[in-house]
Amino acid sequence: MVVPSLKLQDLIEEIRGAKTQAQEREVIQKECAHIRASFRDGDPVHRHRQLAKLLYVHMLGYPAHFGQMECLKLIASSRFTDKRVGYLGAMLLLDERHDAHLLITNSIKNDLSQGIQPVQGLALCTLSTMGSAEMCRDLAPEVEKLLLQPSPYVRKKAILTAVHMIRKVPELSSVFLPPCAQLLHERHHGILLGTITLITELCERSPAALRHFRKVVPQLVHILRTLVTMGYSTEHSISGVSDPFLQVQILRLLRILGRNHEESSETMNDLLAQVATNTDTSRNAGNAVLFETVLTIMDIRSAAGLRVLAVNILGRFLLNSDRNIRYVALTSLLRLVQSDHSAVQRHRPTVVECLRETDASLSRRALELSLALVNSSNVRAMMQELQAFLESCPPDLRADCASGILLAAERFAPTKRWHIDTILHVLTTAGTHVRDDAVANLTQLIGGAQELHAYSVRRLYNALAEDISQQPLVQVAAWCIGEYGDLLLAGNCEEIEPLQVDEEEVLALLEKVLQSHMSLPATRGYALTALMKLSTRLCGDNNRIRQVVSIYGSCLDVELQQRAVEYDTLFRKYDHMRAAILEKMPLVERDGPQADEEAKESKEAAQLSEAAPVPTEPQASQLLDLLDLLDGASGDVQHPPPLDPSPGGALIHLLDLPCVPPPPAPIPDLKVFEREGVQLNLSFIRPPENPALLLITVTATNFSEGDVTHFICQAAVPKSLQLQLQAPSGNTVPARGGLPITQLFRILNPNKAPLRLKLRLTYDHFHQSVQEIFEVNNLPVESWQ
Repeated sequence: MVVPSLKLQDLIEEIRGAKTQAQEREVIQKECAHIRASFRDGDPVHRHRQLAKLLYVHMLGYPAHFGQMECLKLIASSRFTDKRVGYLGAMLLLDERHDAHLLITNSIKNDLSQGIQPVQGLALCTLSTMGSAEMCRDLAPEVEKLLLQPSPYVRKKAILTAVHMIRKVPELSSVFLPPCAQLLHERHHGILLGTITLITELCERSPAALRHFRKVVPQLVHILRTLVTMGYSTEHSISGVSDPFLQVQILRLLRILGRNHEESSETMNDLLAQVATNTDTSRNAGNAVLFETVLTIMDIRSAAGLRVLAVNILGRFLLNSDRNIRYVALTSLLRLVQSDHSAVQRHRPTVVECLRETDASLSRRALELSLALVNSSNVRAMMQELQAFLESCPPDLRADCASGILLAAERFAPTKRWHIDTILHVLTTAGTHVRDDAVANLTQLIGGAQELHAYSVRRLYNALAEDISQQPLVQVAAWCIGEYGDLLLAGNCEEIEPLQVDEEEVLALLEKVLQSHMSLPATRGYALTALMKLSTRLCGDNNRIRQVVSIYGSCLDVELQQRAVEYDTLFRKYDHMRAAILEKMPLVERDGPQADEEAKESKEAAQLSEAAPVPTEPQASQLLDLLDLLDGASGDVQHPPPLDPSPGGALIHLLDLPCVPPPPAPIPDLKVFEREGVQLNLSFIRPPENPALLLITVTATNFSEGDVTHFICQAAVPKSLQLQLQAPSGNTVPARGGLPITQLFRILNPNKAPLRLKLRLTYDHFHQSVQEIFEVNNLPVESWQ
């Protein structure tokens, strides 16, 4: 006995009544079998009913591709009930990936020319939903004719279809230019709103259309002024705001037309001031209109007073109780801080207050804006606020906050002592969240401030005595104690309270660091080197230091073991040279904001040194032999040419200290991606102490007019290489060259294999999701050889 096919309503009730997923699948499989049989039999009377059931099954997520051809048959039918279900099925089951969608082009063309309004509406809806580029080119003349039809119903749908066509095929702009000017005189709300949208799409995609529609700016200004003063129609007013949707769309179009055009901007200045001052902000609809007005003022060539008014409006938004409004205000101010810095500075106290928001997205935006507002005149006050925020901010914001404070301090530090104090506070508060280069930057800063050596070593000693869990802080403190331990013991620093420290306390603290389970291998290396350096700076017996060094000669960590063995050999065989080897490290050139001045000074010094003869000492050749202590090779040793006898020359490779010789020639940067103003650049560094390691800094910049949000960069390398991705500095790249996103890649290439990168970028731009996957095969040879 054959079970009869169910009606659509009965099918819905039976599916909803299924208690388990297995029962639901059983009902759907049986009904799909009936639908297939009906399609094979070619029943024309009930075909639309069967397809309607199949569309419901498709909406539940089950396969329904076998109904595609039935959609074509129903569309070709002369009955309206068949066409209605057929067009609906085409919109749901067909898209550009299926060649079958091209088969309905003739049917749509015939229906558009029939003159029956409901059928024309169905055809236009289908074309605007799934029309491909080929269909748009073929049917553009028919849609153009319908733009001037007497029926508002058809004209509105034709305008929306034209918008889809322009998005698919921008070269069709010339087809739809003539009717738009006439459509602007319409009083029908839907037609006028659609026309504004169509003109906006034309201007965004065609420079010729942009020049053409700049002539209608006075007409657009008149329409918007009428909306603001007299209203359009009461049925389209929301919360007392006259047709906010139409106002927003007109403001967006004016923003495009007035951008980089003096005459158009002058025409709309008075109107924008009127909208900005007369719009009611007690309702969300009014805030939406006001926000679009602010964006328009900032994008066009508006008067200076009008721009200040726009920034003040955003400042009022920061005081709004709605978090969404505060978020868009912070985002907009972040975009404006580069062009209108002084106007945004007036709202700095309000921005700082937003740091205390419990909402993570608001506090992150407030942090980005606060960092952008830091300058040389307010750096002390802003750093106090940011440091207070760093102590209480959520863990996911600490890395961004710490990095931002360090960069701002390096750029705007009023004095070196203030700079050192600021970095120490960051390392003490959030040492585990700072960037990898924080340790090297602080050691270079302290090394270059000779007058602050005693102050720095005592501050760091006190911080280390209180907490040894912050690894970057411990590394800097160990380095500083090793370099300037004699100043610590002398106790002649007048800038802080006197502190009596004896040798045993210093040695005990470094031994505590070595024995702590929280210490990283790199931290232990710093502490061991500090102990070794103290052997030449302390006046007491070195037996305790020698004992500690000999213990780590059997350490499981190879790097630490090698250092201990070399230091122990230095004690046993070359004790007479130990003082010369362990002298204070020379200064290393910095890459920072003051690099230009330092480069000029070093260039002048290099020119003077070239003319002077370099003295040689017999001890230099003996020091070279020390470098081959562990080689185990007997026989003749070929000595390299005489080296600079300074202690920072050949001996740096032996001690492997944080300060390294001048780096080799820099590896050129590489631009690997560019799309719609979004760029991705790679910069390379190979640390001299570890040539197998390559540090790649990925910098994402955005020169477009829209923010890039939810930015994620992922990478892959060949299996012979090891890749470690550090956390990026953020996930939003502000428009117009705002603060870029940086991310560090650490690639270990011990075999010096040719380097290839595969990158995947995902982000949102102009309200669209973008995903790009590409390979980078043109990396500089210096990055891996």
